[in-house]
Amino acid sequence: MAEGGGGPARRKALSLLEAARSRYESLQISDDVFGESGQDSSGNPFYSTSADSRSAASSQDEDDDDEDQGRPGVPSPRGRAARRQEEEEEAEKGGWTRSLRDVPPPHFKDGSGPTRKMPPTASAMDFFQLFVPDNVLKNMVVQTNMYAKKYQERFGSDDAWIDVTLTEMKAFLGYMISTSIHHCESVLSIWSSGFYSNKSIALIMTQSRFEKILKYFHIVAFRSSQTTHSLYKIQPFLDSLQNGFDSAFRPSQAQVLHEPLIDEDPVFIATCTERELRKRKKRKFSLWVRQCSSTGFICQIYVHLKEGSGADGLDALKNKPQLHSMVAKSLCQNASGKNYIIFTGPSITSLNLFEEFEKQGIYCCGLLSTRKSDCTGLPPSMLNNSATPQSRGQYRIRMKGNMSLICWYNKGHFRFLTNAYSPVQQGVIIKRKSGEIPCPLAVEAFAAHLSYICKYDDKYSKYFISHKPNKTWQQVFWFAISIAINNAYILYKMSEAYHVTRYSRAQFGERLVKELLGLEDTSPTH
Repeated sequence: MAEGGGGPARRKALSLLEAARSRYESLQISDDVFGESGQDSSGNPFYSTSADSRSAASSQDEDDDDEDQGRPGVPSPRGRAARRQEEEEEAEKGGWTRSLRDVPPPHFKDGSGPTRKMPPTASAMDFFQLFVPDNVLKNMVVQTNMYAKKYQERFGSDDAWIDVTLTEMKAFLGYMISTSIHHCESVLSIWSSGFYSNKSIALIMTQSRFEKILKYFHIVAFRSSQTTHSLYKIQPFLDSLQNGFDSAFRPSQAQVLHEPLIDEDPVFIATCTERELRKRKKRKFSLWVRQCSSTGFICQIYVHLKEGSGADGLDALKNKPQLHSMVAKSLCQNASGKNYIIFTGPSITSLNLFEEFEKQGIYCCGLLSTRKSDCTGLPPSMLNNSATPQSRGQYRIRMKGNMSLICWYNKGHFRFLTNAYSPVQQGVIIKRKSGEIPCPLAVEAFAAHLSYICKYDDKYSKYFISHKPNKTWQQVFWFAISIAINNAYILYKMSEAYHVTRYSRAQFGERLVKELLGLEDTSPTH
């Protein structure tokens, strides 16, 4: 029988949602940074957070362990009890104990948010140029003209080429950025007569001129004799971008290390050919970020290149926890002494890394996987699933110093390692259908912050520049530009200018494109 509109079940559900809202507000998580209407942004994303949602993929190995029970070769209950006793004794030798004590949360005294106050009249270009100022664009002009000259000296004169100007370079970027809004399968579609044509901006520059700039476009034209880094063609731009991120925004205490969904553009997947899709899977780099989980602002970018088939290649990065540890250290190199709380996925989470970070004043909370994580130093008794059936919300905790190892059950075993949250503090996961599921506070915080990042990824992956060049440095460049625009929009949302114009993310992108192209009509499309 259907429930009545004002029945007790509905009232209970509303009270649970209100309780969830107050709990997650206490965690200082900002909801819906993009401010767009629609089903995916109508409510707080954490209400539906559970171990059987996004985290289930990361903990599939734990679920696989459950299937082993009852198979031939599985120890009897008496054998399992003896083994568990041995593991408990081994854990005590390693310093892990059942005795829990309260751990005060790391004190965070730094303020967070934009470092400068933008005027109410600030334009989309003003926010974008916090990260990509005119001096960077002028350097692109110089380097592109230098590369074109050298190229023609080596391969022959190009009579159709004339040196690019700053105005043309801005228009060139504007055309590229427009693909992140209209998702055309090729930037050249702007000048076509097909569905993705855009006559309103096609008249600013001819297609042939655009293709010439695209042919010679460079950030660094030549390799210096001292350069050995494979990213030399883009590293100065990445350094400048990082300085812009650092100077324009102070992140909140809670941050997340992860790989953004740069390969999840559904429009491209649906429209590309099979050959393009195979080519896309051969991406030669891995992009990692450190992201403020209360706003979505990406604080730092780290690019790991596949240098070859050696030990430092991308394939090795996917399989070796020590290389993920290197990524985490690179992303947190400017975070020492600030008492940040860093949330990590299974590939990064490890006792050795967390202990090293704690010495630097960086605290962590990470999901642990027996298959993907470096489990060195962790008690075996906590890495094996309990033989006795468990109910949702049951958990076990072991403690070593300030480090807590949590094994929590919710339709599967989930393990967390943290020194940022007290093991004696209780939390709760609130679901629309199941109600409240008890858990340690660390589990609630992890679910809340990671779910926010997942929601952010779902939104901003739609606004990546659709142009797919073959050269690795150009792929990295356009991804970095896309991140810079998303960061610019976040600052816009936090400024007085937003209360005047109230652009959505798509409208902000359209406004930026028109300003880069120098069009007089800069009003957004409604």
